[in-house]
Amino acid sequence: MTVRTGELLTTGEAAVLLGSSRQHVVDLCKRGLLPYVKAGTHRRLRRADVEAVLRPELTRDQLKALWLHRAVAGRLVTDPDGVLSKVRANLDRLRQVHRDGMAAMWLDRWQATLDDGVEAVLDALTSRVPHAVELRQNSPFAGVLPETERRAVLAAFVARWREEHAA
Repeated sequence: MTVRTGELLTTGEAAVLLGSSRQHVVDLCKRGLLPYVKAGTHRRLRRADVEAVLRPELTRDQLKALWLHRAVAGRLVTDPDGVLSKVRANLDRLRQVHRDGMAAMWLDRWQATLDDGVEAVLDALTSRVPHAVELRQNSPFAGVLPETERRAVLAAFVARWREEHAA
C-alpha cells in the first residue's frame, strides 16, 4: 500500500498502519480520539493523524498531564461511580463559568466522552492521540486525586524526566 502524506485513508488502511482492527479505528473515531471527515457515508482519516497515534510527540507539560491522568485512571477503575460523580459535578461548575468559547467546546467533548462510558473515559485519560492530549489540557478531573497522591505522581514524573533528559 503506497500512501502519500496528505492523502486521506480509509478505516481499513488506517487499521493496517496501526496494526489494529478496522473496528478499533472506527471506535477511536466515534470516541473523538482520532479525527476524521465523512466522504458520503464513509470515514476518511488524514495519514498524519493516524501516524500521530503511532508516534505522538508530547511536550513536557503534556507528558506531566498524562502522568497525572494515568493516576486518575487508576482511581477510575477502582471507584468508577465516585470518580464520575465528582467529574460530573466539576463539569457542571465549569460550565457555569465557561458558557461559550473554546473552553465550553472542550467541556462538551468531555461530556460526550463521559456519556460514552468508562472505557471511553479511560481512553481519553491515557491515550497519546492529539484529541486526548487536548482534552486533558481542559480536564474536569480536579480533586479526584488526594493532594498527597498528586504530589507523589508529580515528584515521580520530575525524577523520571530528569533521568531521561540528563545531559
